Amino acid sequence: MPEDMNKRLKYNSEQRREYLNMTDRIGKNWLGIFEGRQEFYSADYWDLLTGIWRAGTPVRKTDATRMMKGLKSAQTAGKYVDAAVAHGILIEEENPKDARSRVVRLAPEIQGRLDGFFDLAVGELRRSHKILQSKGPLPEEP
Repeated sequence: MPEDMNKRLKYNSEQRREYLNMTDRIGKNWLGIFEGRQEFYSADYWDLLTGIWRAGTPVRKTDATRMMKGLKSAQTAGKYVDAAVAHGILIEEENPKDARSRVVRLAPEIQGRLDGFFDLAVGELRRSHKILQSKGPLPEEP
């Protein structure tokens, strides 16, 4: 970080703390997607599932493994995908465009839970914005 970063701070400590409060609230909602199964509460599953959700369509299994930016090993990433399939979070199917590969997609129930999660997350964002306004002036530009 640049040394002059403190000179460019735009928010006060209470406003920055609200960011952490918001991420805590959102994190609790994320865990709810998995009915409390904490093994899925990780940045790797966040990357995987939000990547597939963003795609909006089944993705090749090898592409899904690349979505997990924090994992350097394709083999380890494959184990994460396989675990998600084994727990019914993802569905693995033959690739209709290429018989040599497989695709994965979100299980319908997980798709619905993620849709609901993102609705709650946007609500938390809006709530936090109101809290930020109450804790001090906000800069014109974020």
